[in-house]
Amino acid sequence: MIDAATATRIAEAVDQKFDEQIETTIRFSAIPSTRGAEGPTQDMMADLLRARGYSVDDWALKVEDIQSLPDFGPIEHDFSQARTVVGTLRPEQETGRSLILQGHCDVVPAGPLDMWNTPPFNPVIQDGWMYGRGAGDMKSGTIAALYAVDALHAAGLKLKGRLHFQSVIEEESTGAGALSTLQRGYRADCALLPEPTAGSITDICVGVIWFRLRVRGEPAHVAYASEGSNAIKAAYRLIQGLEGLEAEWNRRAESHPRYGKMNHPLNFNPGIIRGGDWASSVPAWCDLDCRIGILPGWDVDACRQEITDCVKAAAAKDPFMANSPPEVVWSGYLSHGYELKDADESVSVLREAHAAITGGELVSRAGTGLNDARFYSLYYDIPAFCYGPKAEKIHGFNERVEIQSIRDTTKAIALFVANWCGVEPA
Repeated sequence: MIDAATATRIAEAVDQKFDEQIETTIRFSAIPSTRGAEGPTQDMMADLLRARGYSVDDWALKVEDIQSLPDFGPIEHDFSQARTVVGTLRPEQETGRSLILQGHCDVVPAGPLDMWNTPPFNPVIQDGWMYGRGAGDMKSGTIAALYAVDALHAAGLKLKGRLHFQSVIEEESTGAGALSTLQRGYRADCALLPEPTAGSITDICVGVIWFRLRVRGEPAHVAYASEGSNAIKAAYRLIQGLEGLEAEWNRRAESHPRYGKMNHPLNFNPGIIRGGDWASSVPAWCDLDCRIGILPGWDVDACRQEITDCVKAAAAKDPFMANSPPEVVWSGYLSHGYELKDADESVSVLREAHAAITGGELVSRAGTGLNDARFYSLYYDIPAFCYGPKAEKIHGFNERVEIQSIRDTTKAIALFVANWCGVEPA
């Protein structure tokens, strides 16, 4: 482990560049990098990495290259502009441990702009918080990791181990970006993802399944509505059936050693609904996009079958759907949950770095959302976890991230990198 004087020098280097770091975070967060439009953020990240002396690998992501990999989820949107960017720092003689630092640059849609207090892609700082879509999830963490490595160099140190700085897309919908780095051959002894964890470590998370219900009805003039079958109303009956499945899965979760302590860790969400063609016509169709969580250790295919059976049972109670059953389409995530079960040495190194900066104990947080760490831990024998700043209202209006937590996160990651990879005088 590095000595106290060196740790202090690293922390001071973070402070010296912190105003610049916040400005970079604002510029990065100002880019509306929603699904399919991540290119400008990848351009910016590639430029930031090259300016720092990283060897940059910037490639087009192709579905055919990754569709056979574990936990691949169907991609339905235009993927022709998809890219992954990886910057590598490689010492002349690699004597330390290797590390992946990975952030995702994709963000979820902002929703109705008039419901934000400030424009979502014009980040502002107020009362110690930065507001903006993606500022919390997770662009502030990504830039914090970048400046954490900068601080080591500013402190007159160089890494003994190889470091891959990965900027990926699709974390919010399939995980295809992270999969592409593994398909490309990037490996390390550990992976740290600076997701917004409020200074805790997320070493376990649920799996997620996305699916679409395609419901069909019988059109009729609304003046004679009884002659038709309303597909939108039928979709609501399917929602009620799936809420029963959600309740059953949460009853099963009560026996889990970690999620059993939570109230309702597995959430079902009907997230998008489209249907009908005319206000005075009984709608003949309705498409409903849904998300549901599953526990670590549960099999995705078995859970898909339960979803299918649940929809079939709910449809059988409807006179029209019984003879015209809805279709279940798998439309994104098909992802297992994961748990970093063994007390890996990397967690101990992070615990010491966190305590050195904050003076507090590193708390373990069980995630009820999904993150990309699962790929590394489940399938590639790379211990992976999330550690990052404090954010609130992610995926909601007025998303924000606490400025002081960004500073603390940057310092803690810098110490972690120094102790994990090893450092020596530049």
